[in-house]
Amino acid sequence: MEQFLGFLEAEKNASPLTLQSYRNDVCQFLTLLEGDGASLSATNHHSLRRFLAWLKEAGYTRSSVARKLSAVRSFLYFLQSRGLLNSGNWSAVSRPRQEKKLPHFLYYHEVTALMSAPDCGTVLGYRDRTILEMLYAGGFRVSELVGMDLESCRLEERLAWVRGKGSKERIVPLGRVAVAFLKEYLQRYRPQLLARAEKYGGAVTQSLFLNHRGGPLSDRGVRLIFQKYIRRVSAKEGISPHSLRHSFATHLLERGADLRVVQELLGHVSVSTTQIYTHVTREHLREVYRAAHPRS
Repeated sequence: MEQFLGFLEAEKNASPLTLQSYRNDVCQFLTLLEGDGASLSATNHHSLRRFLAWLKEAGYTRSSVARKLSAVRSFLYFLQSRGLLNSGNWSAVSRPRQEKKLPHFLYYHEVTALMSAPDCGTVLGYRDRTILEMLYAGGFRVSELVGMDLESCRLEERLAWVRGKGSKERIVPLGRVAVAFLKEYLQRYRPQLLARAEKYGGAVTQSLFLNHRGGPLSDRGVRLIFQKYIRRVSAKEGISPHSLRHSFATHLLERGADLRVVQELLGHVSVSTTQIYTHVTREHLREVYRAAHPRS
């Protein structure tokens, strides 16, 4: 397992989160084999079909099943390439057909309400507002945001450097509103948070966003902050920090941005991944038509 994960990290440039997902998925498969009294050396395509059936019974979504199947296949091919496993027709097991779900996003008035929710008269409230503004201004993933440090942003140029999936770097422009909040946060509020690190015995960090103890803000910390405010302004189901990324892309396309430009801004390898947002905008057009046309 460690050799396999090392291979993914070195050859595929997999991120720590991806490596953890692969470990969990493969371990699930190995646990199932052990429960069935089967050996890894005897694994074949029937073993994979049994795994898929077990995942379905356990209530996993189609996307999760597809991801887990892909991880296990990669592991088996790795063992095969090292001579540790006999040849197997792993590709004979088809991925489940994916559900076509439209991404959850917020309308602009909902985004505005969300941005107004934090109390900017407090240190943590101002930090939270800055975080929300940054997520929406750059369409960042949460992992990208918490990975930023003091060198990640050039405020005079209104640009941010982020490391996305597969450790791929990209440059993202920032809007004037987000930059204004970020400047004030860096000059006035981040130093106050950083001063708390000494009180709590923490080390000085270069992370851009800090928690209440003056240490680096975690992925989970951002999600808790988002949930705190979204509950105040929206009753929609399935809304998460990633919804601001979806909103970022949707609003750009609605206002005439080129699909290829949005692809670059989001850091998508394939434009087909970005095309989901064209369906969102079409649905938005239908909703507006139904609401406004007298004979809709």
